[in-house]
Amino acid sequence: MTGTPDTVGAPDTSGDVADVVVVGGGTVGGWCAAFLAMSGAGKVILVERSMLGRGASSRAAGMVRAQGGTEIAVTLGMWSINFYRRQHDEFGVDSGFVEQGYFMPAFEEKDVTEGRARVAMQRSLGLDVEWLEAQEAEKLNPQMAAGICLGGSYASGDGYIDPPRNVLAYALVLSRSGVEVREGVGFVGLKTSAGRVTGIKTTAGIINTERVVLTGGPDLAAVGRLAGISIPAGGARHQVAVTTQCPELSPESDPMVFDVGAGLYWRPEDGGLLFGMSNPEELPGVAHSVDWGYLEHMRERLGHVVPGTRGLALRRVWAATIDFTPDHLPIIGEASGGAGAGGAGTVRGAVIASAGGHGMMWGPAVARAAADLSLHGSTNLVDVADLGLDRFDEHGRSRLTPDPIALPFPERTSARSAEG
Repeated sequence: MTGTPDTVGAPDTSGDVADVVVVGGGTVGGWCAAFLAMSGAGKVILVERSMLGRGASSRAAGMVRAQGGTEIAVTLGMWSINFYRRQHDEFGVDSGFVEQGYFMPAFEEKDVTEGRARVAMQRSLGLDVEWLEAQEAEKLNPQMAAGICLGGSYASGDGYIDPPRNVLAYALVLSRSGVEVREGVGFVGLKTSAGRVTGIKTTAGIINTERVVLTGGPDLAAVGRLAGISIPAGGARHQVAVTTQCPELSPESDPMVFDVGAGLYWRPEDGGLLFGMSNPEELPGVAHSVDWGYLEHMRERLGHVVPGTRGLALRRVWAATIDFTPDHLPIIGEASGGAGAGGAGTVRGAVIASAGGHGMMWGPAVARAAADLSLHGSTNLVDVADLGLDRFDEHGRSRLTPDPIALPFPERTSARSAEG
């Protein structure tokens, strides 16, 4: 087992042969492999060290919005929502998308100024979104405390999916499109010659290929190290809880809400309220246990904004490790050199794909763009010129302005060694 590419000799002919190999069976990797196969890529193999969707892809809250804080975020969100809408017609299966509508309240004057500017940008890209004044916002959100909201942005087309159903959907599409899925097979490293991919090393042997798409969610940095590439991506604990039934809620009409400043979101679920959060003060790394202290802190905030949730018991609580990038934006691009790739130079034929913590929201779009890059060297879905590894310096700092509409992930991406 090695952490650096093998740059000596011709492709090893003792292993399997594939036209494209996708590493990772989460939402990005799963849909990417499916898009590759349906685009005529030839023999596509997906390797997953565990099982399809075993990580955060099956344990997410499923929130999907096009109300991003940057043009890139809006474009990716709009494409993914349209994809979820047409899934059943195209595949006969779907991810369970529900158009619940998403409201982003303003609690301070600066939120109003920033929110109005954001709506103008979003509308210029074709998003159906509007700014609601305080009275309109209270009418839309009767469960919220009166008098605390100064207005907010609202997109009726935003919604949520069912994460386990999403995994089932791409698993079925993978099977029908002829992708060879190899679960329980770990990625060990790349084989390269003259700066081009010639194969990948796995725990089950070598697969000869000239194209590989590297995904991995919160493990992407580790995948990169095995490939000899420095990828500034990290993992962070994300917690989700569902309350018991709340009589004041109207599941059919109450929108999803994102309290951006607090890093707290919620939506109707089974007659109660589902809410989720991440702690920006927590060190990054793998964590699957519940931080009850921070959860109670967020429950206090939720009770302040949605008084009807005070005193409600929790029906379900879980935690998962989700990925993030320093600028809260995706990584889509060739495994390029420079400081961001450890000075190793461009690895032609290797594409990096990360949704930056927004797997349900951007995953299909990121997967489609990565498939396009792998097959054609370009994509029309979004301008990826600034989304590659070369935007990061040797310290993992991005030259891009971070997406302001994101969970407050840690600023560092270095992992801790043990669960907190």
